[in-house]
Amino acid sequence: MDERRREYLRLLGVEALEPRDDGPLAPSPAPSPAAAPSPGAGPSAAAGPSAGPVAGPCAGDDWEALARRVRSCTACELAATRTQTVFGVGDHGARWMLIGEAPGAEEDRQGLPFVGRAGQLLTSMVRATGWSRDQVFIANILKCRPPNNRDPRPEEVAHCEGYLHRQVALLRPAVILCLGRIAAQNLLKVEAPLKALRGRTHSYGPAGTPVVVTFHPAYLLRNPADKRRAWEDLRLVLRLLEEAGERAGA
Repeated sequence: MDERRREYLRLLGVEALEPRDDGPLAPSPAPSPAAAPSPGAGPSAAAGPSAGPVAGPCAGDDWEALARRVRSCTACELAATRTQTVFGVGDHGARWMLIGEAPGAEEDRQGLPFVGRAGQLLTSMVRATGWSRDQVFIANILKCRPPNNRDPRPEEVAHCEGYLHRQVALLRPAVILCLGRIAAQNLLKVEAPLKALRGRTHSYGPAGTPVVVTFHPAYLLRNPADKRRAWEDLRLVLRLLEEAGERAGA
């Protein structure tokens, strides 16, 4: 393990724990968007994938068309208060997707997810696993910032849901990592607390994509003692990626 990776682990408070290292493997080739399934219905937690696809206006969009649709969206009141939409960022062939709650003030200014202090910690978390931020895809439940960073409202989630479904359908990730309780509850359509959602694998959409739930990086900044528990969640992600035949590059 190189020194940079040791440093990222140290930031997570797990310098004594090292992830299994069986040598570098290149990420798998990007899937063809044309072969992607239609976006799925809301998933169920740990009880199997959702029943089937849901048709919608963005069901046939490729990445470029979907990004344009999000930029011009006025489906809810957040369009009036945002600076810009936050579509998501990363490799369109990524096999690991991270989903947060909603953009914050800095994300709203830059149009990118997780770019503040929480984003810096998230980058370190990803690098501690041996992957880099540009090898994953990062998105949010909402594409616009709620005023004063309040929690997303159900109608806002409903309006944005089709965009996220289509992103997952285009990406076809091997694993989804949910960042925080609100993201997990909205993605998985459950009301369970975070402690009940962590430590096991959930299922999303008609493809049954494995979902792991962990703490939001902003929470970890306030509660650094839980970084070790977050590392346990990341190790579960690594195991699932390994089972799917996915590894980080060198």
